[in-house]
Amino acid sequence: MSSGVCAACRRSIDAAAKVCPYCGADPGTGERIDTQALMQELFQPKTLTRSESVLEYARQRQGVVIGISVAVVVLLLAAAHSFVTARNARDVSESPAVPLSEVVDVATHTADTTQAPLPELDFQYAGRPQAMRTMIVEPGAVAPQPPQPQTSQPQTTTTAPPPR
Repeated sequence: MSSGVCAACRRSIDAAAKVCPYCGADPGTGERIDTQALMQELFQPKTLTRSESVLEYARQRQGVVIGISVAVVVLLLAAAHSFVTARNARDVSESPAVPLSEVVDVATHTADTTQAPLPELDFQYAGRPQAMRTMIVEPGAVAPQPPQPQTSQPQTTTTAPPPR
């Protein structure tokens, strides 16, 4: 950044400055400048059409615009709901009525209170549920061995001699 010296106040300023930030004079000549005219020349306001100005206003105040938009949508929905409710309460459909017997013919249906017959069961238990066989469904399962009949043999007990 190159520096220059203001001719009016003798302070060090940027060489590219058109106006001294300390005294407001032209740094090269030292004479006072009308800063308002310079600002108007450098920063010219943009002329906007009416629609552009409305959009610019909306951009600056987005919260207000969103709030008003939400309120308008809610009011429109409430008005549509009340209109439909009032119309449904006073107007009758112009289509002919359909009797329920045409929708569902109840004459052909059997009563639900009748019991369905049980399927045939092939269990062989001869009146004793203890003898009923177990069906094994799992793959790889092994059926249990049937119990061995007990024989009634007299048990003999032998005593071992005591150790010496």
